[in-house]
Amino acid sequence: MPTITYLILVPMVYLAFLVFIVGTVIQIARIRRAPKNPATLQIFPERKPKWLWALHDSFLMPTLRRHYPLRWVILMSFHIALLLLIIGHLELFKGFTFFQFWEHEIFLGKGFVGLALSLALLYLLFRRFHSPARDLSVPEDYYLLILLFLTVLFGAEMDWARRWYGYAELSPGDYQTYMTGLLLFRPELPVAVYQTGHSFMLVLHVFFANLFIMLFPFSKIMHSIFSISLNKLRRG
Repeated sequence: MPTITYLILVPMVYLAFLVFIVGTVIQIARIRRAPKNPATLQIFPERKPKWLWALHDSFLMPTLRRHYPLRWVILMSFHIALLLLIIGHLELFKGFTFFQFWEHEIFLGKGFVGLALSLALLYLLFRRFHSPARDLSVPEDYYLLILLFLTVLFGAEMDWARRWYGYAELSPGDYQTYMTGLLLFRPELPVAVYQTGHSFMLVLHVFFANLFIMLFPFSKIMHSIFSISLNKLRRG
């Protein structure tokens, strides 16, 4: 078991990011080599500055808000919760103080951010079992949502165990030691990883996150990287 734990928490993490970087570069190069489409992609009224309106369309999703308000609320909740979790993970790197201009506990949200993200992912997953989303879905769509849901679920469970049930054998300090060691290529697993009963949640969280990261460049979700540029084209 210690060997499997180490393989998932260290070598597999480096492999996942290597695959992600190489896959992303390949996809970008493939897009740049694709023949230019002379037809305009403009479907929205042209407004300037175009980049500002592209940001507006990408992050506020006004068309979705007008036609599907419930889905818009859930997707906005999803993106806000995801942003807060990204901030929390960045703060697990020692010396990263960008968001420390106000005093707060890592992670933000007292466990409810992970809960909101889990519920949003469940909605997005089960929505694909009903038409018309089901008719447009491919197996990849389900795999990605399931992987992301499991990643979030086991990560949130670590936070819930610590905040809601007082099970704090693995602390943010331990996570900081682990994450900072990975970043500096001096991986170090805290002793608590091998001694606490709920370290399996960390292992599963990282395992599913690794799988998601490796699949990301080769999936339809890759469009998120180009969403701002695409919305700029839609503005003419």
